[in-house]
Amino acid sequence: MNMRRLRLSEIAYARSGDKGDASNVGIVAYNRAGYELLKKELTPARVKAHFNKICRGEVERYEVENILALNFILHDSLGGGGSESLKSDAQGKTHGLGLLQMEIEAPEGSVDRG
Repeated sequence: MNMRRLRLSEIAYARSGDKGDASNVGIVAYNRAGYELLKKELTPARVKAHFNKICRGEVERYEVENILALNFILHDSLGGGGSESLKSDAQGKTHGLGLLQMEIEAPEGSVDRG
């Protein structure tokens, strides 16, 4: 089986924001095949490794199957959050875009956008 690397942005979109000192990152697949691939490949450990420079706490994952989404909570990732943080993105608004840059392996032709 031939494999190809793809960015998550090819199969999903994301939204993110803050929950105190934790970043909340939701990633929504464009279709069922993309969602199944995300469930398999996008583990909390992999997301934590992707954000290793900013996420000091654990990463939790919640499956929201009815909207083909995964929701991640990145604990201790905002430097105190909101007005307490000196980070340029104290609300984690760019974390969704950052996750969409992650690359995963997928079988050729297994997932198409849309």
